[in-house]
Order: sequence, then structure tokens, then C-alpha cells
Amino acid sequence: MEIDIGKLTPHQRYKLMASLIVPRPIALITTLSENGVVNAAPFSMFNMLGEDPPVVMVSLNARQDESLKDTALNIVRTGEFVVHITDEAMLKQMHMCSAELPRGESELAYAGLHASPSKMVAPPRIVEAPVAFECTLYEKIETASRKIFIGKICWLHVRDGLVDLAQFRVNLQDFFPVGRFGGELYIDTRQRFKAE
Repeated sequence: MEIDIGKLTPHQRYKLMASLIVPRPIALITTLSENGVVNAAPFSMFNMLGEDPPVVMVSLNARQDESLKDTALNIVRTGEFVVHITDEAMLKQMHMCSAELPRGESELAYAGLHASPSKMVAPPRIVEAPVAFECTLYEKIETASRKIFIGKICWLHVRDGLVDLAQFRVNLQDFFPVGRFGGELYIDTRQRFKAE
């Protein structure tokens, strides 16, 4: 099968790319509104870009009416955000954070998640998340349909016992992040193997 991707509509391209480039890690991002309300939203167009400087990338699409999502508005305004890695234990709560709530209402309260102050940025981190990267805006790229934010990690929170700091190794036997698969499907990381 051959597909000329240039002849597809943006929606058709999105449907194919988002279901073929999988699994994708999920960034559950917290930001602060102008009124200090904590916004939390998951995004699966997310990944690590490099370690020197330590940067991550998240790509946020506009709403159907072409307005910016609260997360994008807050990052543009403040230049700060916290990226959380979601694990199996908080999957349902992460998914609840994708709900379209009225502006000024916090997804954390709606999903039953709890906030704790960050060390270097104003948006708080989510207590239940196994990993939280405090980020400042390093670079912004705009396309017709997206704002792409590159965040420089300035502080890292990790669940107690998850990292062996003597060797800088993650105890993978205790780490069960989830990823985004196609459509409404998620995927776990239970089936692990080495290439033979």
C-alpha cells in the first residue's frame, strides 16, 4: 500500500500518524492559570530530546475552534510547566485529566490527584506520579496546527526507591509506566524482553 501523505487532510494525517507511531509516552503536564488554578492535562506527542542540556518536547494541538488549550496558554504566559510520567496506578486519573472542564476548574481536584510545591518553578507537581520533571521553556516552535514546546529540565522528582543514585540506574522492576496506543487505547510495559 502506498499513500501520498501530502494529498491527505490534516485530520487524515493525524489519524494515521498517531496510530502508527506507537507506543508514545504520556506527559501529564501541570501549569498555572493567571488566577493560580492548577491545570493538568495529558499529551502523548511527547519525548526526551537530549541530556546536555536536559530537554524534553511536547506538542500541543489547538482546539477545534482553533483556540489554544489552557496548557499552551499557561506555558506561553509563564514559561514554566511540570511534566509527569504516568504509571499503571494513576492511569484512570490521568485519563480523567483529559476532560474539558470549565476554565478556572482544576483537573487535579476532578481526578482526585494531589499537588505538592515544586522546587524551581511555580506550577506544582502531582504527588501520585512516579516521576516529575520541572521545566522552563527553552524553545518554542509553531506550526499551522500546533505549538511545540521544548522544556529544559531544572529539577527532577522521583518516587522513593525508584532510582539507585549510587549507579544512576532506574529500578525497572518497580517502574510500570503506560503509553498511548492508537485511538482510545493505552498500553502497559509489563511484557519486557531483550533482543536475541
